[in-house]
Amino acid sequence: MKRIITILAALSLLLCAAVSAQAADIELAKKSTLEKVVQSGELRIGTEAGYMPFEMTDKKGQIVGFDIDMCKEMAKAMGVKLTIVNTAWDGIIPGLLSNKYDLIASGMTVNQERNLKVNFANPYLVVGQTALINKKWADEIKTFKDLNNPKYIITSKLGTTGEQAAKRTFPKAQYKSFEMEDQAMLEALNGKATATVYDLPMTSIFYAQRGKDAGMKFLDKPFTYEPLGWAINKGDPDFLNWLNNFLVQMKNDGRYDRIYNKWFGSNNWLKDVQ
Repeated sequence: MKRIITILAALSLLLCAAVSAQAADIELAKKSTLEKVVQSGELRIGTEAGYMPFEMTDKKGQIVGFDIDMCKEMAKAMGVKLTIVNTAWDGIIPGLLSNKYDLIASGMTVNQERNLKVNFANPYLVVGQTALINKKWADEIKTFKDLNNPKYIITSKLGTTGEQAAKRTFPKAQYKSFEMEDQAMLEALNGKATATVYDLPMTSIFYAQRGKDAGMKFLDKPFTYEPLGWAINKGDPDFLNWLNNFLVQMKNDGRYDRIYNKWFGSNNWLKDVQ
């Protein structure tokens, strides 16, 4: 009889634990950003509109780009409206942490430092750092390794993986940072710096627009591996699961390829943002 009572007590404890766990899961789901977005009818994304072709401002003053089109599909899948919050890069993660928007979609590289503060969905694109060399040094700089020299000045954008890569890969070189990537590139174009280091899409566009005619050398083979991902607040498995599944669906039903080819397979959009 004692054994039966003991077994029944153990089963009762297990049942209570299971009910408590289920209740905790329900409460966690209710706190998810995904639930809040659906209930409010609005998806707010944080971005910095200055990274072609991911997010930029067109001639009409609207923010457009690869990330924006992806988020439009995201909002459509949720059945909510999309609100774009344009913010400075150095404040983009603090803005997420203070609930100014629901996720960051701004060509953000997934790295361990950022991952300590936010969670990332699976990467939607992989890029890497490249370099544009001023024409004065084009002949003597043949590979990335040649840039690691005290006589050279390298530029990039403040607070980016371009800056991190430049400092890490070329520690012997002099380094100058700028608030905007186009300022860093112009410094190299005008001969005030030897080279500028930045993500491949942006350097490729700058080279096609201005660098080639100015005699710059384009070291276009990336020397870093940089996956880009959407960032959300920690402790939200439901939202993370939804984003990962959304991306899988996008990549397998043709929508991802359509958006990718629009922004990376052609430069027709340039006339609308210049």
